[in-house]
Amino acid sequence: MSLPIDSLPTLLPILLADFPLGTILVYFGQSNLVGKLIVLILFLFSLLGWTVMIGKYVDLSRLRILNIKVAKKIQSYQQLFKLNETNIPSRNSPYAQLVLECFRSHAHHRIHSQDNRPIPIIMGHIENALQRAVAQQTIRYESKMVVLGSIVTAAPFMGLLGTVWGVMDAFGSLTGQSSVSIQSLAPGVSGALLTTVAGLLVAIPSVIGYNFLLSHTKLCITELENFASSLADRIELDLLEQNESDNNQI
Repeated sequence: MSLPIDSLPTLLPILLADFPLGTILVYFGQSNLVGKLIVLILFLFSLLGWTVMIGKYVDLSRLRILNIKVAKKIQSYQQLFKLNETNIPSRNSPYAQLVLECFRSHAHHRIHSQDNRPIPIIMGHIENALQRAVAQQTIRYESKMVVLGSIVTAAPFMGLLGTVWGVMDAFGSLTGQSSVSIQSLAPGVSGALLTTVAGLLVAIPSVIGYNFLLSHTKLCITELENFASSLADRIELDLLEQNESDNNQI
């Protein structure tokens, strides 16, 4: 059963009252200096992780849209080399960088080589240029993933470090006391366990976001490699047609 929207203002204070923010603050106050420092560091890690995840998703989505524009522009030309470099849309996109690299390699080959060289030799230079361009754009796709992976790996261990340190400190403070009760030990242990909770709260969303972005990145890289392969095939066909046309004119 769905709740009416008019009841949300009434339910919101009740939900907020049940949220254990006050308890968390109490546990934070019971933590030792190391525990508080680790919680603050984990809070900064959380902000950094969410910033990287949102920014990376927006960046990948933007590049994919730009790639689609470039692919549509290329399909509208029967011969690829009739496409002027200035007419290539979204020149900063990975697909556009591959096309530009092919044009530069072909122009460099025509300037520094003899005429009527075999097409396989020309295609060898162009394919090498495509491989370099694909490697550069792959690095671009995978940028910032190391930061997110480091947060995923480090956050739980930092939380565990804070817990172990806090528990050690809590038991160490009881040294020399004739009688030990759970009431005297509980505050220090509660504050120590807070670091583990904080570490998990940072790591769980980060690992979900990391896996999602990693799969999205691999998909984009696969599409880039497929585009490079189809681009090389199309260039080879254009060179064959151009060579046949030149022979017919002779």
